[in-house]
Amino acid sequence: MLLLHIGASHLNTEESQTSNLPIASWKYLTPPTRVLCVFLAVFAIALTPNGHWWTWLFYGIWLSAIVPLSGVKLLKLLQRLAIESSFIGVVLLGTLFQKSGEVVWAWGWLQITTQGLTILGSVALKAFLSLLMLNILTMTTSVPMLLHALRVLRVPSLLVAILASMHRYLSVLIEEFNAMRRAAASRNFASHKLWRGNAQQRAWQRQVIGNMIGVMFVRTYDRGERIYQAMMSRGLKEVPPIMEVQPAGLQDLLAVIGTVAIGLLGQLIYVMRSF
Repeated sequence: MLLLHIGASHLNTEESQTSNLPIASWKYLTPPTRVLCVFLAVFAIALTPNGHWWTWLFYGIWLSAIVPLSGVKLLKLLQRLAIESSFIGVVLLGTLFQKSGEVVWAWGWLQITTQGLTILGSVALKAFLSLLMLNILTMTTSVPMLLHALRVLRVPSLLVAILASMHRYLSVLIEEFNAMRRAAASRNFASHKLWRGNAQQRAWQRQVIGNMIGVMFVRTYDRGERIYQAMMSRGLKEVPPIMEVQPAGLQDLLAVIGTVAIGLLGQLIYVMRSF
């Protein structure tokens, strides 16, 4: 989902807008350090069992302090979170209906229990905090630098190559979709009169849209194959080359140590509250 955000919106990183940040800000960390800190933070958030609200409150305060240090625009960050949460919310609704626990609300075979509310709130907080960290990472680090950071962190080369190809081919998919949308609009396919027709007409329109999606897949697959062959003939590399790579320094070591310490402190809060 985050990769689709990067390719579809053509966002540039906001590092150029963070020149007034302090020296200890997120901007001055190398991309491998950023990726490692995000991985450790997401791992600590996901490791916390359901129902331990004080631990997530501690992590939330920590992440709220990272947002101003990263230099990202708060409005743009909230817009991304709103779009991603709308997709995740559909999946989270399935965790609400549990058989165990005290019944809070019931309607036929559907029932909401205290256990279901706990699971829903816990998973929602985990997803929100994790998406917050991942969005900060993608909004402050370019895709080539992210791919380079994955290689530095010894991620398998095949996986990095797949991610690089996905990013390259997103523009092809968007171009083919826009071409088919213009063709459909020129034939008055999406007019209000057609959409107000009877059920038979609407069923025909849904069938046409399904066929358009299938045709778009075939066309993008063929075009992507041609692009891949052209790139191979020109000496394709798995990851785009980086001209200048910022060397790791003391601030990177302190950032990793601080992330590990905060993650362990949050887990210590969970353990102490359990007794």
